[in-house]
Amino acid sequence: MPPDTDGKRGVKTWKEAASWLRVRGIEDIECITPDLAGVPRGKMMPTSKFTGNTSLALPSALYRHTISGEYPDETENFRYDARDNDIKLMPDLSTLSVVPWETDPTAQVICDIVDTDGKPVGYTPRNVLKNVLSLYEKKGWKPVVAPEIEFYLVAKNDDPDYPLQPPKGRSGRSILGGQGYSIAGINEFDELIDDIYHFSEKQGLEIDTLIHEEGPAQLEINLRHGDPIELADQVFLFKRTIREAALKHGIYATFMAKPMQGQPGSAMHIHQSVVDVETGKNIFSNPDGSPSKEFFAFIGGMQKYVPNALVMMAPYVNSYRRLQPDMACPVNNAWGYDNRTTAFRVPISDPQARRVENRLPSSDANPYLALAASLGSGYLGICKAIEPTAPTEDTANEGSIELPRGLLEAVALMEDEPDFEEVFGRDFINIYAGVKRGEFETFMQVISPWEREFLLLNV
Repeated sequence: MPPDTDGKRGVKTWKEAASWLRVRGIEDIECITPDLAGVPRGKMMPTSKFTGNTSLALPSALYRHTISGEYPDETENFRYDARDNDIKLMPDLSTLSVVPWETDPTAQVICDIVDTDGKPVGYTPRNVLKNVLSLYEKKGWKPVVAPEIEFYLVAKNDDPDYPLQPPKGRSGRSILGGQGYSIAGINEFDELIDDIYHFSEKQGLEIDTLIHEEGPAQLEINLRHGDPIELADQVFLFKRTIREAALKHGIYATFMAKPMQGQPGSAMHIHQSVVDVETGKNIFSNPDGSPSKEFFAFIGGMQKYVPNALVMMAPYVNSYRRLQPDMACPVNNAWGYDNRTTAFRVPISDPQARRVENRLPSSDANPYLALAASLGSGYLGICKAIEPTAPTEDTANEGSIELPRGLLEAVALMEDEPDFEEVFGRDFINIYAGVKRGEFETFMQVISPWEREFLLLNV
């Protein structure tokens, strides 16, 4: 195999792409990009079309519909393009990889979105994150992140009126809760997990560790630290990979924040540090190993701005069901050293690995937007030299909830924060807010079991 085509993931040029596809006998290629929800959208085509300089266009309205596929009404700030003009898929060849679950030889490539003049469309998720990273780059910095993604395996359920149930494992029995870090809990789904590893390895995706979490059939995958765009891409592909592996075994994988009543929610914890581009040194540590002023200002920025950006990390009505007083899910704005009850935890580490873990994002979040929100908040903190509170030594989850309690409140906080225009862009803020309000209105059309149980005969 030629040296420019022997990698599992990514090439540098179109010539290398053509060779990479030819060597593998790839027949079709999926050109995909995340929408606002992180759902893969795009086009599939024969390989010959892909390498033949074909223009790939999508309608701009694709970024203005809700998770249920509806289009919200226009408001003063939320508008559709009058012509519903084309936007274009621009393949990022560094993301080229096979699609291992397809029976015919198929590849996939993640695309950026540009307008007809080739300029980045700023309100699309990958470009929102790229804009935040460009702000760091102008300062001579580069963020480093490591996401941890929790998810549930659940029995197939084609009727949304019925609660979800844990699937049966190899023992033939449904797995129960309280299996945190249980190897036996993982072994219940050995064959499925083998497929997850196999599919990941074929795509050049690297899992650091996999554990069983507290919920029944709740798992967590930890990814190796690295570049935020590359890690967001990996989460984007991992979600798809895990769902496909689960379907192969006749069950569902869900990244809902709170899929089962009375069980723990699913988080997407984000570990973050920042390095100096020239020296490669972690700017969170001074030369003598002590915490730097940038470290404390980053935490200060998280405390000040993350509550206002929470809708990018907790994007649905269901997300706020996870944010309940609970040891494993912070509902505060505190920080502390190795304190899992705080929103912003500083793990014990050596100075070069000093980092801040954001424990608020849920696993239903679009990874590009969650990373943009978290890193953007820290960036503003450093630039404005924001002082954090004192670190919390005890349990931080006792007392009042210090975060937005619902979707509409979170949307309003994002819209009303003037400093977000620089880091996220006004177009994105207006479109995202409009879509989230539209989703809330569709939710309000559904009558819940709680209402039928307690209001039907009592009011």
